Amino acid sequence: MDILFAQIQADLRSNDALRQSGALLQALQQSAAGRDISVIAKSAVEEIVASPSSAVSKKLAFDLIRSTRLTADLWETVCIGIRNDLDFPDPDVTAAAVSILAAIPSYRLGKLITDCNKEISACFDSVSDNLRFSITETLGCILARDDLVTLCENNINLLDRVSNWWNRIAQNMLDKSDNVSKVAFESVGKLFQEFESKRMSRLAGDKLVDTENSVAIRSNWISSMVDFVWKKRNALMARSLILPVESFRATIFPLVYAVKAVASGSIEVIKKLSRSSNSRTNDTATDSVNAERFVGVSDVVSHLAPFLASSLDPALIFEVGINMLYLADVPGGKPEWASTSTIAILTLWDRQEYSSARESIVRAVVTNLHLLDLSMQVSLFKRLLLMVRNLRAESDRMHALACICRTALCVDLFAKESIRRGQKPLAGTDIASLFEDARIKDDLNSVTSKSLFREELVAMLVESCFQLSLPLPEQKSSGMESRVIGALAYGTGYGALNWTEPALEVVEVCRPCVKWDCDGRTYAIDCYLKLLVRLCHIYDTRGGVKRVKDGASQDQILNETRLQNLQRELVKDLREVNTPRICARLLWAISEHIDLEGLDPLLADDPEDPLNIIITNIHKVLFNIDSSANTTNRLQDVQAVLLCTQRLGSRNARAGQLLIKELEEFRGNPSADSVNKHQCRLIIQRIKYVSSHPDDKWAGVSDTRGDYPFSHHKLTVQFYDTSTAQDRKLDGLIHKAILELWRPDPNELIQLLTKGIDSSVIKVPPSAFTLTGSSDPCFVEGYHLTDPNDGRITLHLKVLNLTEIDLNRVDIRVGLSGGLYFMDGSPQAVRQLRDLNSQEPVLCSVTVGVSHFERCGFWVQVLYYPFYGSGGPSDYEGDYPEEDPQIMRQKKSLRPEIGEPVILRCQPYKIPLTELLLPHKISPVEYFRLWPSLPAIVECTGTYTYEGSGFKATAAQQYGESPFLSGLKSLSSKPFHKVCSHIIRTVAGFQLCYAAKTWYGGFVGMMIFGASEVSRNVDLGDETTTMICKFVVRASDASISKEIESDLQGWMDDLTDGSIEYMPEDEVKTAAAERLRISMERIALLKAAQPRAKSTKSDDEEEKEEEKEEESKENEEGEGKSKTKGPSTLFKLTAEEVEHRALQSAVLQEWHMLCKDRGTKVN
Repeated sequence: MDILFAQIQADLRSNDALRQSGALLQALQQSAAGRDISVIAKSAVEEIVASPSSAVSKKLAFDLIRSTRLTADLWETVCIGIRNDLDFPDPDVTAAAVSILAAIPSYRLGKLITDCNKEISACFDSVSDNLRFSITETLGCILARDDLVTLCENNINLLDRVSNWWNRIAQNMLDKSDNVSKVAFESVGKLFQEFESKRMSRLAGDKLVDTENSVAIRSNWISSMVDFVWKKRNALMARSLILPVESFRATIFPLVYAVKAVASGSIEVIKKLSRSSNSRTNDTATDSVNAERFVGVSDVVSHLAPFLASSLDPALIFEVGINMLYLADVPGGKPEWASTSTIAILTLWDRQEYSSARESIVRAVVTNLHLLDLSMQVSLFKRLLLMVRNLRAESDRMHALACICRTALCVDLFAKESIRRGQKPLAGTDIASLFEDARIKDDLNSVTSKSLFREELVAMLVESCFQLSLPLPEQKSSGMESRVIGALAYGTGYGALNWTEPALEVVEVCRPCVKWDCDGRTYAIDCYLKLLVRLCHIYDTRGGVKRVKDGASQDQILNETRLQNLQRELVKDLREVNTPRICARLLWAISEHIDLEGLDPLLADDPEDPLNIIITNIHKVLFNIDSSANTTNRLQDVQAVLLCTQRLGSRNARAGQLLIKELEEFRGNPSADSVNKHQCRLIIQRIKYVSSHPDDKWAGVSDTRGDYPFSHHKLTVQFYDTSTAQDRKLDGLIHKAILELWRPDPNELIQLLTKGIDSSVIKVPPSAFTLTGSSDPCFVEGYHLTDPNDGRITLHLKVLNLTEIDLNRVDIRVGLSGGLYFMDGSPQAVRQLRDLNSQEPVLCSVTVGVSHFERCGFWVQVLYYPFYGSGGPSDYEGDYPEEDPQIMRQKKSLRPEIGEPVILRCQPYKIPLTELLLPHKISPVEYFRLWPSLPAIVECTGTYTYEGSGFKATAAQQYGESPFLSGLKSLSSKPFHKVCSHIIRTVAGFQLCYAAKTWYGGFVGMMIFGASEVSRNVDLGDETTTMICKFVVRASDASISKEIESDLQGWMDDLTDGSIEYMPEDEVKTAAAERLRISMERIALLKAAQPRAKSTKSDDEEEKEEEKEEESKENEEGEGKSKTKGPSTLFKLTAEEVEHRALQSAVLQEWHMLCKDRGTKVN
């Protein structure tokens, strides 16, 4: 291999262009085979890039450079070579030099562009098509990127030049050369796409977080490009038509984007964002302006439409179709534009060469369904469902299903409201039409089925109904969603309960799902029963069908009758339930809401009577001994059924008599354990008491709540079998798809466009951290921005030369520790800064990836060269003899002008561990279910000082300020979700619960226990104002807790910005002992001072409190001392556990109260 490399290097040194190009091709082969060719790259840079050479050799050398890593010095050589080549007489050599600009690292790019701006501008005027093509293509790739926008922020001259180049690129769309015209269209398209998706910046590894200036700069470029395209649209359409047909695709997006921006009015907001002097907004949108906009859109549509019918290229049909759908959404857009595009896109489904893009076809159609007219939407449902069924990717399938279900509900509501308003009914608009296709109908009605699709469909339909019951999201902008929301608002406009009509249809159509046998999976059936229970609660089916004289409307009477009939059908279906776990749940859902008073008393002995069927099934569940605990959760089933018996028996006398017999029999059965026997005894007593006191009933005691208590995340028992894992996975997928569609997180750009420049989206750079000392010759400060989506952190450094001399060269070396890594895999980054004038700041940035949750940091070194240019070859000292050829070569290659660097080591820049967390929303019930199961635990105690004691704290409480937590204030800005929306307060303490996830999905729960500052005797002695609080962190993975435990003080600093100090356990114990001693002395004084008999109530209470405290402290201290025997109970709980449980129940109690308050406010 060494011989081959030596041969390649020898060929590169020769002046023969043929040998050089052959050697470079060989080197590229070696690189493709994965070998390290950095030695050859060095030779290529020195022998070809930095020397005169042929255009082909230059091009190959640049390809070689792209495939390897270069040192900062070699990049310097490359930049010198490029500057020389830009003046080269042969335009092909210049074109090759221009093409490498896109690969130059961003820290070197700004200076190079600034130095060569005249040469770059001259390339646009070249007579050579090849050079114009190269400059348009390369600048189109560079100028849209984030790093260049950041460079422009700090350099006003560069900003002017770049804006000028964009105008030149735009003019090149009308260039006489087809290739140049095509690539100019592509470049403008890239700028538009980058504004929304930042794709190129991500690929270049430098997606930075937007600041206000960067948004303004990019908006300025966008608005100038949109203006150009809008004004020249006819010329551009004519130019695109004489391009070769394979190039036509590139011209579509820029035209459509610009025309849509003008027609929909978003260009006005973009101009406001750009804050340029010429952004005069014409608020008076006259009729002539509107007409011109509409004509402009129509022109573009008629320009594109012929390609849908006549083109043979599937990719072109798809591109045209997607863009016409994009245009159909503008004000004044016609449904025909959407329908022709949709039909054209659907024809691609059966095209063999386009089969890999089936997901894209479905996504394109379902996201634009709402643009079609009603009859077209209805006719597409059946076909789309069959297409979705065949999609491989789960996320695509879920998204498509969510869109179809939402549109179906939309159509149903819209059609019903139209009929109410006297319009002609349209066939096929009801929900049942989704299941009209024979295959889907068979799937729904068959008991067993191999496919998961039917479960996905039913669950998605039901969850969509629940979304429909919530208030519709606010939409200020006219966008893709506004039509859907308009249709939903139109359909649900009359009453808050209009959503129940389509929901009732869903429940009727999906009834066969209770008979399914899904290999133990219950998610879809649970969803169905949840909706059924909610509807029965809303319509109060227990009370029977209401009458007109009670004030019921015709619609309500009809709906209630349908629900009663559905319940009767479901009672009959009880015999045919095939999933054991579902039987008890269906029993609960029916018996809780069935109208027992409405049953015919003459049919009491008929086995077909609903009550008899229910009781038979209760018997079946109670005495079902054969089934294993895996197939049925017998414990839970029996509990559910016993609850049913209690509520059924207390509601109806006949049911009570029959159930007492069943319970008596069950009590005597050996399958009932002692707990069940006690429960039976209690329930029988209750039923007997109710039946003997029929007149003492309270109206609302056993009222229905509309809650379905069995959905899998509410269960404390977790089954670790495959079916439950699949249930949880399906639940996650469906909820994600539903939220993305119904409650999407608005895109950064959309937020800016709707809320304007004062939006909170634009990140304010955080406060900078100084890395150097006060007497250092260079001042360095840095701040970092994080991007959890890409798992990246960008460190921004500002370097200031504090010396009197101007430094020609300063190197910034950045090393990494912890889970950080550079995108290109190099061990460290070097940024070479040139010409640092005294007292003039220079900026640079480094973007890195984060591989896992770990403490990490940047280590910065500054190398500056005060003797730059003074050194010489004689400075080299070596012990080797002069004639050693290696020394001779080193002497020659040693650069005389660099001189010795002065190395300045900076403080490490540590990334707080909390930066690698994201808030995780979770309900308190779920949080406390999860908390005990988290395996990794860290406990630590911290102390903080608070201002004001006694009176001041009481006054603060009086005026609504928090009397505690002064040391924990900064927690609110950290990435934790507060599990309870308020603090749980007890007499002398508080508990805070927080939940977060790491960037990589690990769960972190944190509880903080502390004493409220108002209470006395809870800090470290009376004189101090130091509070103790205890942190308990539990994590799903031991590696997370290990990382936190490795530096507890660091973790507390990250959480509270340094306001809490870690306190070792032995210090905590001594403080507790001291406190105990003081309280004992006080109690002794109290006992001595006051006779027991005369003590007032308040003193008594106080004493009790002190005694309780003393007892708990004794328990804590009891490990070292001999244990005194207290009154025994069944469970030996420590004081801490008792307190913890009490706090937990307090959390849940207060949470329920809060929910109740919310409920009353809503009503």
